[in-house]
Amino acid sequence: MELFDFLQKVVEVFEDLGIPYLVTGSVAAMAYGEPRFTNDIDIVAEIAVDHVAELVAAFPADEFYVDEETIREAISDRSQFNIIHPGSGLKVDVIIRQDTLFDNSRFGRIRRIHPAESYQANFAAPEDVIIKKMEYYKEGGSEKHLRDITGILKITGEEVDRRYIAEWAHRLGLVEIWDAILRRLCEKTQ
Repeated sequence: MELFDFLQKVVEVFEDLGIPYLVTGSVAAMAYGEPRFTNDIDIVAEIAVDHVAELVAAFPADEFYVDEETIREAISDRSQFNIIHPGSGLKVDVIIRQDTLFDNSRFGRIRRIHPAESYQANFAAPEDVIIKKMEYYKEGGSEKHLRDITGILKITGEEVDRRYIAEWAHRLGLVEIWDAILRRLCEKTQ
């Protein structure tokens, strides 16, 4: 199974079950920016307890690994769980939607795009991908997040609402990171 086939499977299941979701992380960064290797898909979803049995049933144990108890704990803790396709080594990190102003904002800004010719999916807007990548960078310092942000700004730059990003950077304590990204971008264009 290929990455975008796995994404299609998950999207179809979530849409069939009526689960609100958005694709974010490296897959969304690639959709708006530059391609890079990844074997995981990050999806934020509003999964309720009444979705669990059907969700588990949609991913047969002979092909996928998904643990019902872990899903229930993730819903209770507002954390995350995985859906794994052992045959390919691919993994989906399903992050339970938080009741925050930022999650409310990004769910209101979903973009419906074609990750592959055969289907459409709900993606976080590029600005929201950038904001989350800045948060991940602040937490762990991985340069891949900065490369993803730079790629988005390079490819999708004119369409990106920088005022929106600056506003959320201020709210979330990411101003220094956002300023450093903008400086780095200016240095590369000079």
